[in-house]
Amino acid sequence: MNNKLSELIRRFLDILVSSAMLLVSAPVMLLIAYKIKKVSPGPAIFRQTRVGKNGVPFTFYKFRSMWPDARKRFPELYAYEYSQDEIKKLKFKKREDPRIIPELHWLRKSSLDELPNFLNVLKGDMTLVGPRPDIPEMVRYYTERQMKKLSVKPGITGYAQINGRGDLGFQETLEEDLRYIEERSLLTDLWVILRTVAACFEREGAY
Repeated sequence: MNNKLSELIRRFLDILVSSAMLLVSAPVMLLIAYKIKKVSPGPAIFRQTRVGKNGVPFTFYKFRSMWPDARKRFPELYAYEYSQDEIKKLKFKKREDPRIIPELHWLRKSSLDELPNFLNVLKGDMTLVGPRPDIPEMVRYYTERQMKKLSVKPGITGYAQINGRGDLGFQETLEEDLRYIEERSLLTDLWVILRTVAACFEREGAY
């Protein structure tokens, strides 16, 4: 199957699946939004600039599980200044992240906070399977080889999400992303989706 046809099929599936998921999960999303507003002031949906295909920035959506003033409370966690040695060992996910509202920890653990990602897929910013999109501040730490990650659309799930998730370091995640790009196919995507469903139930590496 040629690349152009594969991409057309991917886009068709993206629209079909994301539309269905947004429709089916609408009652759940409304309930989640209500629970977020009940325990914390501020918007229920978190918006952030992420880097997409070919380095094009886009607005990323997910349910907010952190304090609305997290940047003021924990400025050191938003500096994104690392030495070469630090970037080699860096892990973003923390088992006890002080930015997360205790009453909403279940939202992260269950991965339900990612449901609004399907809006990004419907819009065309993201696809179902691909590397998770980074913030601009972290792309500057990519090596020339790792810039290949930006050659495809970012996804809701990918190799890193089924092979360790939050237990992986920054460099390990990038290696999984590059390995996915090398092995990318429609059959691979189907396998990743099936494994993602299992991973959501197992909850390993979900913080």
